[in-house]
Amino acid sequence: MHVKSIQAAGLSALIAASVGTTALAAEVNIYSYRQPDLIAPLLEAFTEETGVKTNVLFLNKGLVERMKAEGENSPADLIFTVDIGRLSNAKNEGVTQPVDNAAIKDAIPENFRDPEGHWYGLTTRGRVVYASRDRVPQDTITYEELADPKWKGKICIRSGQHAYNVALIASMIAHNGEEETEKWLAGVKDNLARKPNGNDRAQAKGIFAGECDIGIGNTYYVGLMQNNEKEPEQKDWAKSIKVLFPNSGDRGTHVNISGMALAKHSPNKDDAIKLMEFLASPKGQELYAERVYEYPVDPNAEASETVKGFGEINPDSLPLADIAKNRPKASELVDKVGFNN
Repeated sequence: MHVKSIQAAGLSALIAASVGTTALAAEVNIYSYRQPDLIAPLLEAFTEETGVKTNVLFLNKGLVERMKAEGENSPADLIFTVDIGRLSNAKNEGVTQPVDNAAIKDAIPENFRDPEGHWYGLTTRGRVVYASRDRVPQDTITYEELADPKWKGKICIRSGQHAYNVALIASMIAHNGEEETEKWLAGVKDNLARKPNGNDRAQAKGIFAGECDIGIGNTYYVGLMQNNEKEPEQKDWAKSIKVLFPNSGDRGTHVNISGMALAKHSPNKDDAIKLMEFLASPKGQELYAERVYEYPVDPNAEASETVKGFGEINPDSLPLADIAKNRPKASELVDKVGFNN
């Protein structure tokens, strides 16, 4: 295996190797919010194809803060993360640099990349409705419909302040305006079966247990539940739900991304861009998307059979940069309507 996973304790060795020396040849250092085992197969394929080795430092929090503290001595070449909020935050905090690369831009649709080239999406996940197979006969829905009183006491959802929900609310602001979104959010709150809690899988569990009829969750959790051998009870949760793609018939379903960004002080810039090109290619996207049960952003890349089984997604074409700028307002609305109370 050519992928080297480095925990925080090994960081000083990486820094020492980069301070006062020329960049190491044929090596790329990745700071990742994603677990190393999730990205290992595509990094191994990249190394096999190019001979460039990769090192992964996994950080479940504080990635940007660490890079800021390291400054010009940071060994980081690439950032891997999920959620438009984290990608835009990395840019806003000044730890990334723009990449103007024709191959990458050709592969990544414009709405899934930063207008200035600071970050690029690789895979998407839809923010969808999990609906009870037994108690919900309809097969179509809109986000707006979630505020309909017919769902009173029937909706499960995680915290309104979670990044996934903040992004969804931000997209509603972009489409419908702040005033209408506030009314909508208050309506959804009135329809909740319980106080927002748990993760997306917990909403499927709530449907399985009869606590609610519909839940809000990301598509990839369905794949994780369907294939969970360690906790096989989650397979039953997945069997109890069907995936409804909101607004498929009009503007499309809200999607978020996993993505990459080039570190501001990348010591191995040329090789890092080679890796970015590989990840943006159909082969790279397909490997990545299959591993994490997500959709490739490149329409020419194939989704896995598991993901195809969720149903066909018509992704909202709203630029994710527009969602990012509405996130602060969205978070304010969550508190204003007392969504989590």
